[in-house]
Amino acid sequence: MALMLNGAGVSRGVAIGPCLVIRRGELEVLEYAIPRELIDDEVARFESAIKKAQQQLSQVRQQIPVDTSPEISAFIDTHLLMIEDAALCRAPINLIRRQQCNAEWALKLQRDALVTVFDVMDDPYLKTRRDDVDHVVKRIQRILLSHQEQADDIVFQRARGCVVVVDELSPADMLLMYQRGVAGFITEDGAPNSHTAILARSLGVPAVVAVRNACRYVLQHEQLVVDSRYGAAIASPDERALGFYQRCIQHDKSRAVALKMIKGLPAVTQDGCGIHLMMNLELVEEIEFNKEMDADGVGLFRTEMLFMNRVVLPDEEEQYQVYAKLMRAFKGRPVTIRTLDIGADKQINVNPLNDYYGSNPALGLRAIRLSLKEPQLFLPQLRAILRASVLGELRMMIPMLSNMSEVQQLYRLIKMSKAVLKEKGQPYDATMKVGAMIEVPAAAIAASAFARQFDFLSLGTNDLIQYTLATDRMDAAVGHLYDPLHPAVLHLIQMTIAAGEKHNTPVSMCGEMAGDPAYTVLLLGMGLREFSMSASMLLEVKGIINDSDVSLLSRQVSTLLDLDSPDEIMAAVGALGKA
Repeated sequence: MALMLNGAGVSRGVAIGPCLVIRRGELEVLEYAIPRELIDDEVARFESAIKKAQQQLSQVRQQIPVDTSPEISAFIDTHLLMIEDAALCRAPINLIRRQQCNAEWALKLQRDALVTVFDVMDDPYLKTRRDDVDHVVKRIQRILLSHQEQADDIVFQRARGCVVVVDELSPADMLLMYQRGVAGFITEDGAPNSHTAILARSLGVPAVVAVRNACRYVLQHEQLVVDSRYGAAIASPDERALGFYQRCIQHDKSRAVALKMIKGLPAVTQDGCGIHLMMNLELVEEIEFNKEMDADGVGLFRTEMLFMNRVVLPDEEEQYQVYAKLMRAFKGRPVTIRTLDIGADKQINVNPLNDYYGSNPALGLRAIRLSLKEPQLFLPQLRAILRASVLGELRMMIPMLSNMSEVQQLYRLIKMSKAVLKEKGQPYDATMKVGAMIEVPAAAIAASAFARQFDFLSLGTNDLIQYTLATDRMDAAVGHLYDPLHPAVLHLIQMTIAAGEKHNTPVSMCGEMAGDPAYTVLLLGMGLREFSMSASMLLEVKGIINDSDVSLLSRQVSTLLDLDSPDEIMAAVGALGKA
């Protein structure tokens, strides 16, 4: 009898194979006292475990083929850097000496302190970084507890052609499984924005995460289907379902071949409408790899990573060097740099800037609100961005604007920054474009006013949907209410696009909705002409655009926006493009 399990799909595609269940179990960490005369030995035991963990990860990295994209190696490099960070390699030693406790317990205490910081964050991407802390800590703990690593060759040699079902998976485990020819995987824990999930997307491995109690419900070796498009898994499918999914796999293979043929070609609809496809960038380390991707430029470069996990703020010169590197890498293509989007949910470890928690971080002192309150934080960034503007087509984007008083303060600070640079004789582009992120419902409703004040608008749908529906998509209890197709969300998007058209102000979208193929034709029909997304989704979205007819979609969408039933809207979106 078939059994369907549901979770969150993190990549596109279907996998079919026998089930390989890997049960790891929780690590039991006990506290016990260490005699003072043995403290140095305990510290040495901890340092030895750190060294062995580094060796294990280095071996995984060495096994990555040389022709693999640098993006893949970066996931292992992230864990290696975390092991070398003082927060993990030095802080537990201080705890061992101060509390005279065993190394396992000291590491647990430090892990709990680090995870607490990530748990209060509101940003979904940053919040899931706690998974990386857990993966690294568990690797070290297994060594300290002399547990045999579950992610070694003995276990994963059996993964070839299988769908692996496991409680959780680190990026290193994911890479080992991929190298062994795994068909797909299901995890009980995890989130769509975790590094493991991002890696699965990059490698094209069908995967579903957050399938609660999956290890209990499936049987070893039974046939399992993973449909990562819809976040579903089917155990013991019948012949009809199996045949359907086998045809899906063949279709996906044909589609992948066709998409390779359009790489390097422009995104143009069937009726000749040109579309700009941009990419989102998170980290400086991504620049070298992503500059070769099939994008018209950078639609969003997040700058908060430059400020986090450090005790001294980056000065103007350090920021300038990063922005300059970005501009040189994408020379000839527009680059959009978003100013600091940080606050109570994404903390800076510098007093007094780490004191703004508030009772509701998502609605508190963050993004442009914090930047305007703390000019010593904002002005160096403005000057660094202005200096980099002479190196190409740089566009500056301001997050979380909600009223015109913020706009007036912003332009005063920009004017001050230009005056300082002029006095120092440092060049800048006086015509650099400044744009507003529309991610607060108030800004979308007042989009016409923002369109008059800015050179471009960019829809940040992640927060726009969250704020409009009062729903935290990372909260499992209400995540089902997070709906990009809610009529209120669609009307706010339409109002913003219409305001841009009225005032001849370009409108782009840089939220996850822009990179989801399920919404591409809808957004085209609504009038969106610039999409910014993860580089891994560019070809998929381009393929849909090149097969679309904007004139037909525009007529169909005008009718769709009059609907108010979620089921009717979903059905209408599915029918878009069909005459």
